[in-house]
Amino acid sequence: MAFDDPFGTDTDETRTAIMRATYAALSEHGYENLTIQRIGDEFPKSKSLIYQHYDGKDEVLVELLEFLLAHFESQMPEPAADADADDCLRSLLSFILEPDPDEARASLTKVMVELRGQAPHNETFRSYFSANDRRFRRDLVTLLERGIEEGVYRSVDTDAVASFLLTVMSGETVRRATTDDTVDSDAVCNELDAYIRARLVGEER
Repeated sequence: MAFDDPFGTDTDETRTAIMRATYAALSEHGYENLTIQRIGDEFPKSKSLIYQHYDGKDEVLVELLEFLLAHFESQMPEPAADADADDCLRSLLSFILEPDPDEARASLTKVMVELRGQAPHNETFRSYFSANDRRFRRDLVTLLERGIEEGVYRSVDTDAVASFLLTVMSGETVRRATTDDTVDSDAVCNELDAYIRARLVGEER
């Protein structure tokens, strides 16, 4: 599916304009060489507006992460009205593990992976990604519990399964963004499907 521009076409709104400028500067210079000055070079308004809103580059980058994540979630396909939990889970996995994302999505993923790479030595990013992963894991647990209630999944340790699924999704996303590896992503999806069938899906399905 086509992935929309996260910033739209309207750069008059100050916050969106700052996010666009930060994204452009980060994509060009990388985290280590990013400065407020370089963000200002991409910003169509007075650079002083950036200092009015943010104390430093990490603060604006955390807001960029939140902005990009909200956009990413908005691009997820809506499940059909009659979709059960298994349908919803497979739709989610297909979207996140999509083997051939378009340029806009690939660029967004690389930016988010670069910032995640700062987390081992940057408490600001570590706290952000820790909280985000916990939230996503809780959402997976809720979906798995719904599947058990609907009778489409066996009774399993939903925390453990959610952690496994999150690890596979995160690992494949990082691999795709940081290597030229041409391993077929379809193979990953097929193995994950085999796991779901063996671990979760009831015999009748």
